[in-house]
Amino acid sequence: MSLVKNFRMMALYNKRINDQLMTNCLALSNELLEKETHSFFPNIMSYWNHILFGDLILLRRLALNHIAGLTPQTLSALPTPKSPQDIYCRKLSDFAHLRSQVDELIIQYCTNLTDENCEQFISYTTTEGESITKVIADLTQHIFNHQAHHRGQLTCVLSQFGVNYGCMDLPIIVSEGSRANA
Repeated sequence: MSLVKNFRMMALYNKRINDQLMTNCLALSNELLEKETHSFFPNIMSYWNHILFGDLILLRRLALNHIAGLTPQTLSALPTPKSPQDIYCRKLSDFAHLRSQVDELIIQYCTNLTDENCEQFISYTTTEGESITKVIADLTQHIFNHQAHHRGQLTCVLSQFGVNYGCMDLPIIVSEGSRANA
């Protein structure tokens, strides 16, 4: 399977699993969403906001280099990421729409992504001020790895709160597999 097909499949998985988890979280009380988790992030809302930060900062780096149809204009209606601790929304009901917009943008990006794009390099400055150069394929993979890492932490917290969030297996969530057209 090509990287591009893999990224398109992962974009669909990303959207579908975020929708699934969001549906579960929207059923929780605000008290539970803000309850101290004694985990990597202090509460469920902080997990959602941090996952979004990762997406926004990576998409912005790609957009500044006009990769796969992303441009700064494409992101103009979205918040500008500044710090891994950014809080974009305090209420999950407000956050859900923003999360969905970004997931659709990731699908659009992966739909436009080419093998040639994947081999390109871009340079950027990290939030810590370090200048680095990375290949597009690595940055794109990190979008999905970052989300999976923190969704894993989030599902651990949800389990501890007694939430049954359902199956998260890739072959079930994206049953069409890499044949999927994002």
